[in-house]
Parts: sequence; structure tokens; C-alpha cells
Amino acid sequence: MKKIVLLLSATVVFISCSKVGKDEFLITGTATGIENGKTIILETPDENGMGVVSIDTVKVENGKFEIKGKVTEPSFHMLQLESEAGKAPYSKVLFILENGEINIAIDKDSIHKSKVSGTYSNDEYAKFNEEMKVVQKKLMDFQNKNMQAMKTAQETKDTAVINNLMKGYSKIQEEVGVASKTKYTTYSETHPKSFISVLIVQGMLNDPSADIKKTEAIYNSLDETLKNSKPGKAIKTRLTEMKSPSVGASAPAVGDAK
Repeated sequence: MKKIVLLLSATVVFISCSKVGKDEFLITGTATGIENGKTIILETPDENGMGVVSIDTVKVENGKFEIKGKVTEPSFHMLQLESEAGKAPYSKVLFILENGEINIAIDKDSIHKSKVSGTYSNDEYAKFNEEMKVVQKKLMDFQNKNMQAMKTAQETKDTAVINNLMKGYSKIQEEVGVASKTKYTTYSETHPKSFISVLIVQGMLNDPSADIKKTEAIYNSLDETLKNSKPGKAIKTRLTEMKSPSVGASAPAVGDAK
């Protein structure tokens, strides 16, 4: 009985320590080296995917900031420093806004190196990116190794060297492409609760070489919350369209049926 009471007490303490409720998020950020009063902007892609919409702003105070609000499903959002506004996407902190406590440590000198953690999807996103770097390392190494050689060849119009380098690059690019697809498929098959998985499945449907039956099987294995998200619903609609006869296609005549 004593053990049960202790367990219940621990559960109550755990619940009371949570700073967010259902459908809420709390971003706790550190902005070391960023002066007081600087604005942090929370942005989301607009409906057309052609731009961004600012949805909240906060001020940095003593190297820290907080943003709290409501969220009904996971989706990619961005944080941007006031001084970086209007610059390229890589000057923003990309993360997944979802229910829970999200920790963001902004690197003011290299925004893309900022660290995001605290919730399942953001932790998974960080790990997935690191694993993809390993998959794509061979291609990056080739680029870095031959960058100067390509530049020199272009300046001297040495087509033999240019063609040779392009041939080598294309070969490695193909190898990395195959390895990347394998990684995407394996990840989505083994992580049914990750927001990354539903995005991967959505991408598969845009790939003409993808196995549609396998893609559908992966979609069916996803957690219900992901199926009910915007990308999840878009996948279901797309799968239904792919199974339906083409609009305007005539049905076979009775006499032609086999």
C-alpha cells in the first residue's frame, strides 16, 4: 500500500511540473550574446507555401526568451532574429511546433547551427538530420575536394576536366540518391509516430519511381494523429485520386468486358 501511495505521489508531482496543457506549446529559448530588447519572430509558411507569416514576437531579456501558445497538430515553423529579417531561409531556426515544451538554443553567429530539443518530433528531426549527413557525406566530400579543380577548369575552359568531374559527381549523386531513398523508407517504416514520417510518405507520392503499394502500407501504419494532420489528410486524398479512374475516362462497353 505504501508503494502505491508513493507511486501516486510521484505521478502527481510529474503532472504538476508540466508547464503546458493539451494543445499547448512552450518555447523556452536561450539567446546568448544577443542584446536585450532584440526581437525574436515566430513565423509559419503561408497557405501557398510561397512566403511566411509572422504569428508572434517576443523580446530577448538577459539572453533568454519564451513563447507560449496553442497548437493543434505538428507543423514546421521558424524563429528569426529581428536583425536577420528578410534574409535567406538558412538565417532562420527551423523546428517543429507541437504540443510540449520545446527548447531552442540560438547560435547568433551561425543560425542554422542552433539546437532544438525537448519534444519527440524535434528530437527525432535532429537525429534524422545527423543520420542524413552521414548518408550524404560522400557527395559533400567530393564537392569540397574538387571545388577548386572545377573552378580552375571552368576558368581555363578545360572541358576534359569538367566532363570528368561531372561524370564522377553524377555517379556519386546517384549512389547517394539510392541510399537516401532507402533511409527515408526505413525511417518511415520504423517511426510511425514521428512527424518526419508523414512528410516522407507525402514526398514518396511525388516520386514517379516510388512503389505506391508500399507507400500506402507505410501510410496505413502511421499513428492516427499523423493521419489526421494536414499532410496526412493530403496523402489520403492523393491515394484516393490515384486509385480512381481518370476524370473523363469512359467506362468499357459491356461487350468489351473480359
